Amino acid sequence: MKIAVTYDNGTIFQHFGKTEFFKVYETENNQVVSSEVISSNGTGHGALAGLLADQSVDVLICGGIGGGAQAALAEAGVELCSGAQGDADQAVEAYLKGE
Repeated sequence: MKIAVTYDNGTIFQHFGKTEFFKVYETENNQVVSSEVISSNGTGHGALAGLLADQSVDVLICGGIGGGAQAALAEAGVELCSGAQGDADQAVEAYLKGE
């Protein structure tokens, strides 16, 4: 499974549509096996869902996100966990534990 987090210097970036980077985690058996930071290339709200789909992302963890972006993610088949804040790595660990 692949999990993406809106990313800014180790923490969860709070505005999905303006995020410049995502940290993408590859997981197996509820453990992170690798991660990489990818650029959004300045892509806006709607295209970000497509970017995540192209990366085969299954889950997005983010801070704030608008209705249009939520709909685009749902259409792309990406599970959304919004309202998150703090450390990106810890958020992924919490997700994997079902928290």
